[in-house]
Amino acid sequence: MNKQSKVVQEGYNKLAKKYNKERHRYVNDALLKRFAKHLKKGSKVLDLGCGAGIPIDRFLVKNGYKVTGIDFARNMLKAAKKNVPRAKYIQMDMTKMKFKPDSFDAAVSFYAIIHVPKEKHTKLYKDLHKILKSDGIIFVNASGHKKWEGYGNFMGTRMFWSHYAPAKTLGIIRKSGFKILWRKVLKLGGEKQFWVLARNMK
Repeated sequence: MNKQSKVVQEGYNKLAKKYNKERHRYVNDALLKRFAKHLKKGSKVLDLGCGAGIPIDRFLVKNGYKVTGIDFARNMLKAAKKNVPRAKYIQMDMTKMKFKPDSFDAAVSFYAIIHVPKEKHTKLYKDLHKILKSDGIIFVNASGHKKWEGYGNFMGTRMFWSHYAPAKTLGIIRKSGFKILWRKVLKLGGEKQFWVLARNMK
């Protein structure tokens, strides 16, 4: 594990309890419903960097979807298993996913890819292209600001972020085999984020 990933993993293990109470404020029902409109009942959904499982996984399970959440922070997964016992959770690094091709109907990742070194973003989206079925849906967010990488304080814990500007992120997603269905920069909870909904084209 590289230095950046270790900082992220240790950071989220430390702030798991605080994150469990606060992070749901940064995702609203309108976003989750926008995602769900493109899913069939019973769809298998992968949540990358699932954290404590709320509100995303709880919403999806409640609405009849089969959720698998992955995160490499052990304490986050413990919270997720308590919050959403009907979902399946696996400790896994999203940059080293071990799923067979066409394993999922959809994938979601909120406030997680921004912690992955940006030079790994292309491979990550190409991996999603492989493990999602044809016409599978992804709903992700990235920073709404210009390209940046570095360390800072997050909820009292040292954290690492890495991202491209929105236009570059959009280009990577397209070149990885996805058709953009919707994208928008939104400010939620004081954070400016770039949201992208796309369809897998195989």
